[in-house]
Amino acid sequence: MRTTEPARHIHWEAAQLAARAAVERAGALGIRINVAVCDASGTPVAFLRMGGAPLHSIGIAEDKAYTAASFGLDTAGWDAVVGDNAELRAGLAQRDRLVMFGGGLPVRVDGECVGGIGVSGGSEEEDGICARAGLAAIGEG
Repeated sequence: MRTTEPARHIHWEAAQLAARAAVERAGALGIRINVAVCDASGTPVAFLRMGGAPLHSIGIAEDKAYTAASFGLDTAGWDAVVGDNAELRAGLAQRDRLVMFGGGLPVRVDGECVGGIGVSGGSEEEDGICARAGLAAIGEG
């Protein structure tokens, strides 16, 4: 007897489509980005790097996707969560792979977080625009 439903996940084709849409938006904005898509466990599913995108942004994009998937929260939303709590902000900032600025979004299916998309290479606003374009390409956002 099955006692649990099978876990939903982001399909590799959707992950690739989201990554490509993010890169296409970046091209339209005239910026160079790295984009990572992971499943709900933070395991990479898709990655694209535009030529000339900052090398350090590879890891940042991966960590934005990981953070968004692990908390089911837009990485730009951490200011609202942390507020004026300086101790919490300082403690969270020391967590490995936790990103508390924009460019990472959860991927949801029927309200359930099934992964994350992270973009890095532009400004915080540009990264968010590209990440939202990735979600829009797969019917999210």
